[in-house]
Amino acid sequence: MSAIRNVGIVGLGKMGLPMAKHLLAGGFRVTGCDPAVRGAGFEVLASPREVAKVSDLVIVVVGFDHEVEAVVSDILQAPREGLVVALASTVAPRTAIRLAQRLADCGMTLLDIPLARGEAAAISGKLLIYGAGDEQAFEACRPAFSAFASDIFHLGAAGAGQVGKMVNNLILWACISVNDEGLRLGEALGVDPAKLKEALSHGSAQNWAMDTMAERSGMPWAEKDMSIVLHEADLARLSLPLAGTVKEVIKGLKIRLGLGLPPGSE
Repeated sequence: MSAIRNVGIVGLGKMGLPMAKHLLAGGFRVTGCDPAVRGAGFEVLASPREVAKVSDLVIVVVGFDHEVEAVVSDILQAPREGLVVALASTVAPRTAIRLAQRLADCGMTLLDIPLARGEAAAISGKLLIYGAGDEQAFEACRPAFSAFASDIFHLGAAGAGQVGKMVNNLILWACISVNDEGLRLGEALGVDPAKLKEALSHGSAQNWAMDTMAERSGMPWAEKDMSIVLHEADLARLSLPLAGTVKEVIKGLKIRLGLGLPPGSE
């Protein structure tokens, strides 16, 4: 597969825009698609299909399954043989598998590359990629991915990357839930939460969510992520009682912190 030089970004929000800037700095020709973005320093086109026409690789960075479906459907209106579509959004693994087949039927390749570590890592260029899909295509795209990600893994066929991100998120939200309960317990028993947190960070309770105070992100995707986990577990006929508890605990935590409804539920 020839070298990737022309990269399109569909979705220029908190993650996609800094990713595009890192790609520009890395010497890639970047084209974007997002009606809310102007003056980004690169060409912004009207639709995903227009971006696809001038790209070797299109990276999709939108929020929900239905938005991903709409982007792929638009690209399929004018399919380009050999185009690689990299799905950086977090969706259900079965969605990634189904979209991979739709694109393959038109001579295109889907890689799923869901991202971890959040907005700060997007800005610093140190995202983590849970990658999957055709290995030759993945390796051809690796230099582009390296422009905005410091850790890149290939986990298997299309869909495996979404499984990796799903498991990561399950463990993340479980950590946030138990961190909150533990620190509240300590405070109720008279120990300053800040001092307790500092002590815990040096012991076996240490975890990334506590170190980074991940709950301050507003946890916009927590309920969506846990819904994906539970739906996939149901389809696999697998009982995950802790996951069900985490979904309700994280919802309660968001309500208590006044964080409102998950995006897209209004």
